[in-house]
Amino acid sequence: MDLTDAQWAVLEPLFRPKRRADGRGRPWQDTRAVLNGVFWVLRTGAPWHDLPSRYPSYQTCHRRFQHWQRSGLLTRLLQKLAEDLRDRGKLDLSESFIDASFSGAKKGALVSALQNAAKAAKSWQSQTAMVFLSPCTWPALRLMKQSSSNPRSTSDSLPNPPNE
Repeated sequence: MDLTDAQWAVLEPLFRPKRRADGRGRPWQDTRAVLNGVFWVLRTGAPWHDLPSRYPSYQTCHRRFQHWQRSGLLTRLLQKLAEDLRDRGKLDLSESFIDASFSGAKKGALVSALQNAAKAAKSWQSQTAMVFLSPCTWPALRLMKQSSSNPRSTSDSLPNPPNE
């Protein structure tokens, strides 16, 4: 499930073309393809080295992912995606919370519970939801929740993007 042209049109303004001022160096891989690779890893939970060959190398995707996370771009990107879902009525944060606690599974889990997990929906909606379950998305969702209770707009509460 890669980004559609309409989705990319919404996200593309967050990314600036990467070129050195002197024009030297190797040109960057296509940002859209790298972002699709990053989303694949976040969605599946697979190790970076298992990234399918239809995406750029896993080293490129991982390096760019780390850069985007350190610079705050990933948080802004995920917030923009969450805002789009909220605006379309697909995400409601009015009764949600983000917490670091979890409930561990017991060894003697019911067989029916295991079968239900195996039959879970594989739709694009559930795959998109999996991206937002990743710990790196929590800052974006936290900002969304704060902005929904704050009369200021979301863009007012975001820091200015750093020069990349």
